[in-house]
Amino acid sequence: MAETSIEWTQRPGTKGVTWNPSTGCDKISAGCGLPRFPGDDTGGCYAMAMAKRLKAMGQAKYQNDGDPRTSGPGFGVTMHTDVLPQPLKWRDPRTVFVNSMSDLGHARISREFVAQVWAVMAATPQHVYQILSKRPERMARILNDECRCGSGHAPGVHFRSAMDWASTPHSPTYVPGMQPGLYHRITWPLPNVWVGTSIELDKHVDRADALRATPAAVRFISAEPLLGPLPSLDLTGIDQIIIGGESGPGSRPMDLGWVRELISMARDADTAVFVKQLGLRWAGSGKGGDWTAWPEDLRIREYPADRVAVAS
Repeated sequence: MAETSIEWTQRPGTKGVTWNPSTGCDKISAGCGLPRFPGDDTGGCYAMAMAKRLKAMGQAKYQNDGDPRTSGPGFGVTMHTDVLPQPLKWRDPRTVFVNSMSDLGHARISREFVAQVWAVMAATPQHVYQILSKRPERMARILNDECRCGSGHAPGVHFRSAMDWASTPHSPTYVPGMQPGLYHRITWPLPNVWVGTSIELDKHVDRADALRATPAAVRFISAEPLLGPLPSLDLTGIDQIIIGGESGPGSRPMDLGWVRELISMARDADTAVFVKQLGLRWAGSGKGGDWTAWPEDLRIREYPADRVAVAS
């Protein structure tokens, strides 16, 4: 666990932290970061660069290398079962960004491990968890979990059973510290879990369709880095949209017209708007995060608080 300065995790009344039960990923689209070499249209990744540094520092979680074509040193996908119990020890309410150094929707993160993560979140209703994935199709499949046993169970029943198995002491997927009988103590979807997806270009707006198919109390879209207009985006059923430009060295610029168009679309859809920053290349804003330098109509930071149930 580490405290974080990520703006959209700074919900009023809670401490913003990150929790990385898995690490590592593979870049799949332009929003994964800056191009690393001429002709690379999928980019690099801030987390990938950080993993390389952490590996050099000897950090145990970052010693597994990924495919050099899509990942890098210390950034191979790795599940850390020893990290799973961490939130069980946190008493004060926190807003938790899950997997800032990975993507829980990645194909090499097992369904059983995802169920363990969900079980921990179910057992800690005092916290709000934010899960962001560029692979929402897989998240939807796992959480809906169609019945294959022939008994006609409703979607998600087998996944919830896997969560309960993670809270059973004699289970091979048991998370130490969990109380048994989780299945009968929770509502579904979990009221304290936000599920989101990243959409940086219009060609990826179908990720919003997969997100809508995902059982979640709150659904959010991260349009960061916003690399072009999103005229085809449908915000129906989306509770929040986070908008931000790219801020690394040599970053690609964000047109403020794209931002204003998204704000207008969000107002029509009754979607909360959170403008995180305007990007490194926006004149007069430094990194793009200086709120006082922004045009007044872009100073919007809203949370879908009225749609969230959090135990006190």
